[in-house]
Amino acid sequence: MTDSWRDPQAILAGRPPGRTPVGFIVGIAVTATCAIVALGIDATQSFTAGEGATPFAIALPLALLPVPLLVALVLWMDRLEPEPRANLAFAFGWGAGIAALTALIVNTADLEYVTMPALGATNGEYVAATFGAPVVEETLKGLVLIGLLWRRRAEIDGPTDGIIYAAMVGLGFAMIENVGYYINAFVTPERGGIELLGYTFVLRGLVSPLLHPIFTSMTGLGVAYAASRRGGAPWAVGLGLLAAMILHGTWNGLSLYGTAGLVAAYLIMSCVLVALLVILVADRRRMIGLIRHCLPGYERTGLITDDDIAMLASLRERRLARAWARGIGGLGASAAMSDYQLAATELALARAKADRGVLDFNAFAAREHSLLSLMAVARRAFAQRVPGHAPVSPAPWAASATAFTQDQHSA
Repeated sequence: MTDSWRDPQAILAGRPPGRTPVGFIVGIAVTATCAIVALGIDATQSFTAGEGATPFAIALPLALLPVPLLVALVLWMDRLEPEPRANLAFAFGWGAGIAALTALIVNTADLEYVTMPALGATNGEYVAATFGAPVVEETLKGLVLIGLLWRRRAEIDGPTDGIIYAAMVGLGFAMIENVGYYINAFVTPERGGIELLGYTFVLRGLVSPLLHPIFTSMTGLGVAYAASRRGGAPWAVGLGLLAAMILHGTWNGLSLYGTAGLVAAYLIMSCVLVALLVILVADRRRMIGLIRHCLPGYERTGLITDDDIAMLASLRERRLARAWARGIGGLGASAAMSDYQLAATELALARAKADRGVLDFNAFAAREHSLLSLMAVARRAFAQRVPGHAPVSPAPWAASATAFTQDQHSA
């Protein structure tokens, strides 16, 4: 057996294992470069204000501080059918790099050369923040989601995927944007300094760190709906993008009205966040239902049993299965179990898409073959990781021996 089981995405994509796609490397390099340029523009603001590097040196760690926890939260919500980490990394990089840099340039040009000269400083800032910035920023963030729909449609299996990708884009964008906000708070002459910086950090970094993910999730939902329809439903993408712009503009507009405006804005965004959580819970139940409905038809392959299906339909049992595998064969066995769980879940979702006509016969046949192959390879990889003469404890989810323990004895 080859080591292809170590790279399940290679099996799914039909490429040699262990070889990172050149397009991904180039994409990450471009997004990283754009992020560095955006940070360089923010840093010059510190020096222009005569404060040296101090504001930037303070602002950057503050912007980075909540990011690991927020990314971990997004990944925690994506446990049942985890998206490829490369796709998530690129989505985050797009938000932090290409989207953030382009928005910074376009928004600044709009403010300096269009709205302020035409409407004056106060009205110009209000119009730019309420109507200009939301259109620019949500369009730029949404482009990567539309790109996923165009090039990686098979990876978008429902509303959860749309929300997860949107959240990663939004977190990346907010991280870079917050650096500029924190620097501006520190160097603002009439009311700046540590006090305003602290207030801004609490407002943007602690109280409302999910704003950009919430906005862009509207586009994500539209993209997810389009991916689930045979004709693509481009109107859903446009509607989702419009909803993202409206939410973004509502927040920006209300937040300029002081405490009362902020309270109203928070109430609206809290309601939207609750609605997104309800969608995530409902979609998880949908996927569990598909696992229970679609996978029994594959028991004849010998790759799955009733007990295995029950394990796959529970996040708790999945976690126990990985822990059991790790206890028997170490991290390699646990990785094989994770590959098996992912492939089986993807198989159920692909079967559902084929039943609805979203995947045509040939596309589904190819995907079905690759997923069944991954399940078989993962089982063999698990068996190879188990010591030949070691006693094997029964699988915690199985009433009898499963394919995993059977393979171990026959390997």
